[in-house]
Amino acid sequence: MKQKMSTITRVITLLASIAMVAVLFLPIWRIELSAPQYPEGLVLKIYAHAIGGDVDVVNGLNHYIGMRTLHTRDFVEFIVLPYIIGGFAAIGLLIFLVNRRGLFYGWVLLILLIASTSMIDFYRWEYNYGHNLDESAPIRVPGMAYQPPLIGYKKLLNFGAYSVPDSGGWIFAGVGLLLVIAGIVEWRKQGRRKAVSSRTVMAILLPGILFITSCTGGGPQPIRYGQDNCDFCKMGIADKRFGAEILTSKGKTYKFDDFHCLLGFLDSKALATKEIAEVYIIDFSGDGQWMKADEGHFLKSESLHSPMNGNIAAFKSADSMKKYAIELHGTPVTWKELYK
Repeated sequence: MKQKMSTITRVITLLASIAMVAVLFLPIWRIELSAPQYPEGLVLKIYAHAIGGDVDVVNGLNHYIGMRTLHTRDFVEFIVLPYIIGGFAAIGLLIFLVNRRGLFYGWVLLILLIASTSMIDFYRWEYNYGHNLDESAPIRVPGMAYQPPLIGYKKLLNFGAYSVPDSGGWIFAGVGLLLVIAGIVEWRKQGRRKAVSSRTVMAILLPGILFITSCTGGGPQPIRYGQDNCDFCKMGIADKRFGAEILTSKGKTYKFDDFHCLLGFLDSKALATKEIAEVYIIDFSGDGQWMKADEGHFLKSESLHSPMNGNIAAFKSADSMKKYAIELHGTPVTWKELYK
């Protein structure tokens, strides 16, 4: 006798199918661009069938740096993707009606496979547009590429690019996660938990694990000395002893060349306190090693001659800080004293 799904799994299947219909009409992804000349920001919205948002403005900017212009008609994905998502919804409704557990498993695995393939295709699309540049462009920066981040934040010249799922993308991700959980529950209810091979479990979980991992922040980002600019004073970051970064709760990174700029940015309230996930500082005595600001030991001395005359250095160990305090005739200070 063919195995039937549990009632809760059938309900989840029905709701997931309806949610996929909504995804057809909502933006799946968004790329936000910010720069001093565009304080209100620019946004590209990617739907299943088209590119929306400030496309014309972005195309004008792309012309100057040699990137191809963006047009919906140039992407075969916008032709097939609505049929794929609509097909998933139709299959889900069919599975809800026929109530067959085996069909449900195959449906979930197919959704995860297509979702993973779509992310790879999106990365390839970004790579091609960011690297294949017109040699005759008015603005040419040797060795510079303009590939936006797959997920998260990236600095591109004087623009900050922020790439995240939009409402439709979050719905699709939530549907995928819910279906994976329902699938695992179904396996357990069958009493075949031990019979499931490790390869089968990984086939079900790996796409979700990869997606979740890609969405999480990875701590401080490497500073490209001589290329990155300070997000407060806009000067190039060159001195490896004084770097600092702010990581937001959304994964965006702000880089600074001096404590003066870091503290000035924090005092400006450009970011609400609740938006700040962590503040990182480079160890003055180490080889570019990062530490969390509230775990550091700080020294203030006019002899430091930091880039913007903040003249504050950070150290991982108190002993190291005390050694430099003697050499530089400095005064120890705490993070709480610096950032009140």
